[in-house]
Amino acid sequence: MSVDAIGLSANLLKAVKACGYKNLTPIQQQAIPMIRSGFDLLASAQTGTGKTAAFSLPILDALAKISSSSEASADESGQNIRALVLTPTRELAAQVAENMKAYSQFLPLKIGVVYGGGKMASQTNLLKQGVDVLVATPGRLLEHLNLRNVNLSQVKFLVLDEADRMLDMGFLADIEKLNQAVKHKHQTLMFSATYSNKVKSLANQLLTTPKILGVAKQNSTSGKIKQSVYWVSEARKRELLSELIGVNNWQQVLVFAGTKESANILAKELKLDGIKAAICHGDKTQGARNKALSDFSEGKVRVLVATDVAARGLDIENLAYVVNFHLPFLAEDYVHRVGRTGRAGKSGTAISLVSPKDERFLGNIEELIGRQFERIIVPGYELKKDEALEHQQIIEKRASKNRYRASQEKNQAIAKKKQTARLSNKKYNVKIKKKR
Repeated sequence: MSVDAIGLSANLLKAVKACGYKNLTPIQQQAIPMIRSGFDLLASAQTGTGKTAAFSLPILDALAKISSSSEASADESGQNIRALVLTPTRELAAQVAENMKAYSQFLPLKIGVVYGGGKMASQTNLLKQGVDVLVATPGRLLEHLNLRNVNLSQVKFLVLDEADRMLDMGFLADIEKLNQAVKHKHQTLMFSATYSNKVKSLANQLLTTPKILGVAKQNSTSGKIKQSVYWVSEARKRELLSELIGVNNWQQVLVFAGTKESANILAKELKLDGIKAAICHGDKTQGARNKALSDFSEGKVRVLVATDVAARGLDIENLAYVVNFHLPFLAEDYVHRVGRTGRAGKSGTAISLVSPKDERFLGNIEELIGRQFERIIVPGYELKKDEALEHQQIIEKRASKNRYRASQEKNQAIAKKKQTARLSNKKYNVKIKKKR
């Protein structure tokens, strides 16, 4: 469907086309009419499918119409925030705000953003001057709310972007407090890459008779992302990574490490191999993280080594390669990581370097996304005999545990069946006695 077909106001449509939009993605086609109709919404879609535009366009269109009507005069010097977008990370907050500024470039609307790591004084000044749309991380916004720097009582649209990630990061209490501060009758929109029980529970708490929207198989990865698993010992992962990058002449590779410490070590070792690398994780200042992302996007460095703090919010145009140097602890994070490539319908490649100790994490991922990976072994990187033996023992132990669990479940089912039969006989005997 063309962007011309949904009836956006002239200035909004002009901005959308200036951003290069021609056709709507499936999530945009389905979500925009629902939002315009005033329904609360719980939407589940793969990362990279255009969720930001799906909620931004109808909200900006509605706010632009309000700002030009008599209702706008009720505002106190334009300081009332009318739309609030909550995101889990600084990077995602900055990205969403940047997109919304681009969409509203020809509209009389002001977009603001606040997140941890930014200067409180400048953020306070921004809030005091007033914004129409505020994009924020929950923790930092709650700080401003407690300091009475911000008024949320007139919010008409509340958006929770990447709701599952916010819950995983422990923001539930903050979200609940912020929701209480939004006193005005408002429309709540929840967008999530995965649709967990925690997300459903929060939706039941915050949404009123919502529309449920899922445009793709839940917890799945894009079919345009080529996914591979390379079987290698833990000690030789970095060596294999350097070889893959060098031999294949990869120019832009996002690599996920398990911890901040391992990210630092890996970036240092890649530099020693002659591969320019930058680092993005929670211990880096916001300025350092922004510079790392900028250098990576502009091709000044070939590799960006990141932790899961960057798994959401990074929107690097035409990113071709994502590498899991360490598999994530949560299988859902695999979906978010590989979703950094193959965005907006483009193709991409996701590679996981897996050692025997990663086997259980890989098993969880395979179960989640519903596919089995072939373990590719690069010649010269075969496991040593002791490593292969250790892995075989792990497999046999797991198989034994599975057999035990299956036997246990079978015995429990038999016992339950016998108990049901006894109860039925007991009830039958009671009926017979009553008849007599």
